[in-house]
Amino acid sequence: MIGEFEEDDNSKKPSVVQTATSTGVKNVKVVSQEEWLEARRELLAKEKEFTRLRDQLSQQRRELPWEKVEKEYVFNGPKGKENLSELFDGKNQLIVYHFMFAPEWEEGCSSCSFWADNFNGIDVHLRHRDTNFVTISRAPYEKLEAYKKRMGWSFKWLSSFANDLTMTSMYPLH
Repeated sequence: MIGEFEEDDNSKKPSVVQTATSTGVKNVKVVSQEEWLEARRELLAKEKEFTRLRDQLSQQRRELPWEKVEKEYVFNGPKGKENLSELFDGKNQLIVYHFMFAPEWEEGCSSCSFWADNFNGIDVHLRHRDTNFVTISRAPYEKLEAYKKRMGWSFKWLSSFANDLTMTSMYPLH
């Protein structure tokens, strides 16, 4: 049963039903279609305002000045040692995904792994947009390669174990 309306003095009162959630049982208010539409319109107005604010914030982020990288970063990967400029691989843009995998961990972050399940194949689309994509973690390359094989991934994954890239101004505000 989703819910019932009880008649009381010719007015409809919302009923309350209990529903099971991952955090326990929750009481849910059940209303008429008209009341639901009114509540949905109010929420939609808030959602649209949030979208406008998010768009403004995104524009401000795109307008931030760029930082000149003067330090020589070297990474260990499938081609051996590569410096930061080589990661561009002839493209004008580089997307670096910081995959959380600390040197002492036996496997990568579960949330990062969830997202990485979708990385295979995106490089083709990005390369058509003059962009290269790499994933970088702090763990030694051997650990990354073993985990990558276990997970069935094929994207380029490099280790920053020998440098401080993930600890410096590239990621200053955690």
